[in-house]
Amino acid sequence: MDQLKSTADLLDLHEIDLQIDKLLDERNSLPELDEYKKAHAEVDRLDGELADARVALKAAELGLDKATGELEIAAEKAASEQNRLYAGGISARDADYLRREVEMLYAKVSRHEDEVLEFMEQKESTEALVEKLESAVTTTTADKDRLTGVIQERWRMIDKELAIKEERKEVAVTLVDEYLLDTYDDLRQRKEGRVVGRLADGVCGACHLSLSAAEVSMAAKEDPARCIHCRAILVV
Repeated sequence: MDQLKSTADLLDLHEIDLQIDKLLDERNSLPELDEYKKAHAEVDRLDGELADARVALKAAELGLDKATGELEIAAEKAASEQNRLYAGGISARDADYLRREVEMLYAKVSRHEDEVLEFMEQKESTEALVEKLESAVTTTTADKDRLTGVIQERWRMIDKELAIKEERKEVAVTLVDEYLLDTYDDLRQRKEGRVVGRLADGVCGACHLSLSAAEVSMAAKEDPARCIHCRAILVV
């Protein structure tokens, strides 16, 4: 009778373990976890793009400052040389040379103006990109934080249930013979799902396969009784 009681208590223990397994699986497979991972990866990606965009913006700003400075210097020199040309008082040969010099200087001014315009366009487009990425980072980070809150709340509820089951398990373990626990733990390590089942009307409660009268007799000769099909511990 004690042995029957011990196997019955083992079945109760197994039910608790299966409930714990279900809770742990639920804890590790929350749909929000996949969403969080995606949001986290997206934030990392956006942060990387934003960092690159800020570097590009800084380069455009520096380029614009340099090009603007060079334009001012070139324009000032071109205007000065042109004033000398218009002032007269120089030979025809020197005037011709100075005229060509002024043309070269204004060509240089034109190139610097093109550079300034190019850097202004780069700066404008990069500023727009930085603004867009900053907005995306803010939105995605907020979504990630929201998911963090949802996950933590779900985990809190699951952990509360787990604590209750673990307390019940501590009591259930004390009711089962040690040799049964050893066999049970070994089965749990090697197999998933049910490893203990009640034998009712010749049907194994673990694999749900039928055992003939001879097979039931054979199974009952083992200590503990084991299903001949799935090798689960049978509660006879």
